[in-house]
Amino acid sequence: MTEERPKSPTFGELYSKLVANVELVLKGKRSTIEEVVICLLAGGHLLIEDVPGLGKTTLARSLAASTQMQWHRIQFTPDLLPSDVTGNAIFNMKTSEFEFRPGAVFANIVLADEINRASPKTQSALLEVMEEGTVTSDRTIYTVPRPFMVIATQNPIDMDGTYSLPEAQMDRFLMKISVGYPSAEAEATIIAQERNGATVENLKPVLTVAEITAMIAYVKQVKSTPQIDRYIVDLCAATRDNNASRLGASPRGSLALLRSARASAAIDGRAFVTPDDVKRMAHAVLTHRVIVKPVAELSGITAKDVVDQAMSSVPVPHALAE
Repeated sequence: MTEERPKSPTFGELYSKLVANVELVLKGKRSTIEEVVICLLAGGHLLIEDVPGLGKTTLARSLAASTQMQWHRIQFTPDLLPSDVTGNAIFNMKTSEFEFRPGAVFANIVLADEINRASPKTQSALLEVMEEGTVTSDRTIYTVPRPFMVIATQNPIDMDGTYSLPEAQMDRFLMKISVGYPSAEAEATIIAQERNGATVENLKPVLTVAEITAMIAYVKQVKSTPQIDRYIVDLCAATRDNNASRLGASPRGSLALLRSARASAAIDGRAFVTPDDVKRMAHAVLTHRVIVKPVAELSGITAKDVVDQAMSSVPVPHALAE
């Protein structure tokens, strides 16, 4: 008799395993963890903005520690140089030639901690690699490992010594989320688990690079109908046409919303996107791409309000073509 080979874990099983492992450290934030994993599976980059002490860095480190992917941390400071991020050419005395020494971005997951504390020149070092997955040095193009994800954190309150991210860089982040304060019960659990040793340092990887790569490939196969595509386009157009908007979501935002919606459908066990998937991801994907006019801002209108108005004004497709 031939032995039966064990079945390979399904997409849903791998997803649940990853979320559960991160949740061992970040208690009471399952929906936030799910958004982070969706961003990873959609092949995008993530910006986490919140006040200090809520677990922004812990969340990013927990995701990296839960996989076997290589990860690097860059602590962004005012004196950080672009070459510290991307790498530079070093003269080799033995060969009398310049050799490229890769920077910290050459990893699967790059944690850009306090990204807005670096100068605009250093911030711009991420533009090429976030969009194209490559680094150009001395007219030579180097490809970073795949999968590749930048997880950046920033504090919105302490503005001393910080530089706002330009619109071009904000647009390269697939999603922007916040962690928020935990509930009293979750905070008590966090204190207790500190005594029990349930920390990021003790997390074990539960997924391999091959499994993550396969999950990302699976998400790309999730189908979207022309009606869903038009719904996404109309939502993004509505953010541009709003009288309160100085800048709305770009076509890159439309693509980002589609990719996120595909990942949302996949984790729900569906091979097709529904309007609910689009609506679920709209705030995380579109809000940071909208800039409100100063006059509207003085009236209390926010970017979230603009996205809300777009979602309420654009008709939801009901009959979806096969």
